[in-house]
Amino acid sequence: MDFELNQDQDLFRRTLREFVDKEIVPVASEWERDGRYPEEIVEGFKRLGLFGITIPEEYGGLDLDRVSFALVFEEIARGWMGVAGVLGSHTLAAWMIAKYGTEEQRAAYLPDLATGARRTGIALTEPGAGTDLQGIQTRAVRDGDEYVIHGTKTWITNARHADPLPVLVKTSLTEPAHKGMSVLLVDADRGFVVSRDLPKLGYKGTETCEVVLDGVRVPASSLLGGAEGRGMQQVLSALELGRINIAARAVGVSQCAYEAALNYSRERQAFGRPIAEFQAIQLKLADMATEIQAARMLTYWAATRSEAGAVNSEAAMAKYFASEVAIRASMESMRVHGGYGYSQEFVVERLYRDAPLMAIGEGTNDVQRMVIARSLLSGAAKVGW
Repeated sequence: MDFELNQDQDLFRRTLREFVDKEIVPVASEWERDGRYPEEIVEGFKRLGLFGITIPEEYGGLDLDRVSFALVFEEIARGWMGVAGVLGSHTLAAWMIAKYGTEEQRAAYLPDLATGARRTGIALTEPGAGTDLQGIQTRAVRDGDEYVIHGTKTWITNARHADPLPVLVKTSLTEPAHKGMSVLLVDADRGFVVSRDLPKLGYKGTETCEVVLDGVRVPASSLLGGAEGRGMQQVLSALELGRINIAARAVGVSQCAYEAALNYSRERQAFGRPIAEFQAIQLKLADMATEIQAARMLTYWAATRSEAGAVNSEAAMAKYFASEVAIRASMESMRVHGGYGYSQEFVVERLYRDAPLMAIGEGTNDVQRMVIARSLLSGAAKVGW
């Protein structure tokens, strides 16, 4: 049992941290307020090869181990959680294509996805179907050598830059819902329409959109894996990886909140001395530090376990706990800052707006608790040795 990063992981973390501190931290708050798309940061992701972190080396990717995968999102979210979204859904979609795609699909998409020449996302949620993916209404009907798609997807990250956009559809209404679902890889030139950008409390820096597919035609070869009815399985396995991504982002946000509180408490004077000398502040810092380190270890544990196979409960635990820690840490950091924590001149108010998303994205935390409980009751998971 080793609680340290190995040499390669530590070097990778240092590289990431240097990039984040130099190219993200100085501009994050200003660009977020201005609603500016972070093109320069995206170019930095390309230089570091981060668009290829879940893509095999034979297609030009980095094919990172899962702890290094988590480190990417922790470090970037420490600087600006919003721009982590540029990589988040991209890495899930690329992983799905690498794992489930036909050889032709992998060869057609993965090399460009690895470099960022192409980017992607994943279109699952609909106005009437979020947690209940089996309730989606988007249909794809086979018409000769093509599928014709009708439906609307919402809360789609990277929608304006996605090429292809993997879309979860119903290809059969006669099968049980989970067996009648498929994923189609829809190229940008096939005519899906980004109808609007969704206004958000936080998670700014990357676009989140509504996408309309009104009679969009794609070749039958766009069916992920080449066989109908496997979409639900493909998506759920990707979401397990996505929960590690979200947990790591939550750790990054929590770390930033803690560091801001620690530094401020040393600098802020009250009653003739730094507020760090007051017991009330010390207790907050101790609670934050303990919870953050627990969230980090749980996330790395889930990441390590994921390399051994399915990690439904482990990923759910990490995502659930780490996201709740992020909410608490951002709130407590704001309390330490007092009135300044409510000001846009300090980073804490952005963290406070970003943190709640992690409790909702990739399955709400109530759903994660249900996943954990069912795994325990079925014997698929256990606590302790």
